[in-house]
Amino acid sequence: MSQASRALAHAFDTEALVPQRAFFLRAELGPFRDTVAEQSFRPDFLRLQRAGWNVVPRLAEGGQALGLVLATKHKEENFANLARGWALLADGGTLVCAGSNDDGAPSLEKQVGKALGLEGSAPKFHSRVFWLTKGKTAPPDYWRGLAKPQPVNGGWLSQPGIFSWDKIDDGSALLARHLPNDLAGHVADFGCGWGYLAREVLARSAAIENIDLIDAEHLALDAARANVDDKRASFHWLDLTSEPALELYDAIVCNPPFHTGRASTPSLGQNLIEAAAKALKPGGRFYMVANRGLPYEPLLKAHFASFTTLADNNKFRVSLATR
Repeated sequence: MSQASRALAHAFDTEALVPQRAFFLRAELGPFRDTVAEQSFRPDFLRLQRAGWNVVPRLAEGGQALGLVLATKHKEENFANLARGWALLADGGTLVCAGSNDDGAPSLEKQVGKALGLEGSAPKFHSRVFWLTKGKTAPPDYWRGLAKPQPVNGGWLSQPGIFSWDKIDDGSALLARHLPNDLAGHVADFGCGWGYLAREVLARSAAIENIDLIDAEHLALDAARANVDDKRASFHWLDLTSEPALELYDAIVCNPPFHTGRASTPSLGQNLIEAAAKALKPGGRFYMVANRGLPYEPLLKAHFASFTTLADNNKFRVSLATR
């Protein structure tokens, strides 16, 4: 349980807040099992599901008298979740937010207080817990706009909570410049995000019959569906580090994640490399971009018949590995 969750539980244990029927946005394992939990990140969703929680990737209905929101390290995502929480809350209900000081919770508390007013707050465990009552003052239009897919620079739809949500990632752009035009058959984009690489793959290779866009973040798939309007595309919410791919593929493209929260977690990319090796047909191709300092080369050597470097700058390396 995170420090923010511990602080949130403490606020109820000390009776600063009164437990009642509630929803819980960005929920994580802890003492709030009786809530209606929303968790769009599949690894966390699966952990909650295995623990017997009532959890969904996206809450469609609200009306509860109490709403809980766990803040993330991303300011815009917190604005979006607070706006959604406010909309899901019954009139006169209480919205409670908890976040780590290291993730900017003190600043968020000040901004929420200025925009909506606060009923109370409780610092604990290097975190902040603060709450408000839903009245006539609504969240700013900017916050509410962030709570749904919106046009961003470049002509695609995206929203906070998605990797590189408001711009094309430099690594993905480098990989796209080195994609071939002869991919064919069944292809996959592992960790598709809002769909940039899949769209580039489809634009270059007319012989592709199907492409599976796979991501662990449900918000990303919602955006990808809007951005990749192609009958060859299908969309799948999977945690490829723990769940098998759906098919054996002729080619896979991938810009693997390597962060969990603020911590660098190279094992995420390593797990995706192993998943790609298992999911490729013999002779299948794996196109990957990654920060050049990450320890991926030994896995490419171990799991593929051959690999080569297609591009290498001072930050990223693009590799082609053949099964």
